[in-house]
Amino acid sequence: MSPIPEKPGGARTPTRRIVLRGAFTAAVAAGTATALIPLLDHERPAEARPAPGPGRAASGSPAEEFAEMYRGREIRGTATTVVPAGATDDDRVTVTVEPFTEIRIDGRPLHVMRRADGTYLSDVRHYESYPTLLETARAAVDELGHARLAPPAAHHM
Repeated sequence: MSPIPEKPGGARTPTRRIVLRGAFTAAVAAGTATALIPLLDHERPAEARPAPGPGRAASGSPAEEFAEMYRGREIRGTATTVVPAGATDDDRVTVTVEPFTEIRIDGRPLHVMRRADGTYLSDVRHYESYPTLLETARAAVDELGHARLAPPAAHHM
């Protein structure tokens, strides 16, 4: 026996149960989407954002700077903010700020990138990001173990 009765002429009409089931499914999908959109489409709260590094973030001054021995390795790092010449603090002027980051492990440079969310990642631990340069350098030392960073490649032009 077919769940959908046939009309004269062979056409089938859906039963009330099938229509209600479809309407219920559509309502659940719409309600779920409505509930999830605010969760997916909002900015992270301030406490969930990574904290800026210690120091100042003024023109050309270190935003984060460190030098320490960690697991027998010397690590040094600096993050500075470079503001273009002639820029003023006037609210009407939009200034493009270019950050510069550098980490050295035993004197050899470690390539570090700053992500859009303010965290850092390195060539050694490229699959994980860290809120500060110091944490990025320590994670690289942990991953390297007793190995040394390769010397920087010479750029030929």
